[in-house]
Amino acid sequence: NKKAFVELLFWKSPAAVCEMTKGYSSLQEGEGTTRSRVPPWTPQEEQELRELYWKYKEVEGGDIIAAILAHLPTPGRTRRQVVKQLVRM
Repeated sequence: NKKAFVELLFWKSPAAVCEMTKGYSSLQEGEGTTRSRVPPWTPQEEQELRELYWKYKEVEGGDIIAAILAHLPTPGRTRRQVVKQLVRM
């Protein structure tokens, strides 16, 4: 590819670099960037998160996020996802 040098001027993800070196159709469906996507928050999950936040925000000396994670009905959410969603809300 004669124009590959232009692509090297911009930051790439590991998946994009793999695709550049092995060919542009080398990634199979479900690999690379689509695999790392976080499932979106449903309105019910957001409401539950809001209620848990208001319930545990007044606790002194406790870790609010740890308490929320312990009582969150949907398993599989990470601490980072919960914090990011709280900031977004």
